Amino acid sequence: MAVSSSWHERKRPPRLERRYEFPNYEALRDFLDRAAELSEREGFYPDLGFGRDYVNVTIHAAEGEDGLGDAQRRFAVELDALLASGNGD
Repeated sequence: MAVSSSWHERKRPPRLERRYEFPNYEALRDFLDRAAELSEREGFYPDLGFGRDYVNVTIHAAEGEDGLGDAQRRFAVELDALLASGNGD
């Protein structure tokens, strides 16, 4: 599964990284809330680091795996879809 070019794939350790930027804290908070719901639904928890108007996401390879799999790439695509669908409702 292909992820957008906004994601950066790193080899050591294997992971995907992306920074999302937002116009304000409210938009960031909405994204984080929806990302938390996605994580709960999928049972998949990426590393998140955030400030007032950005969040850095790191998705690691599954424990014991030497590389990223479809599950990690699918989760990245789903996070991108959350961003695209976010409208502050």
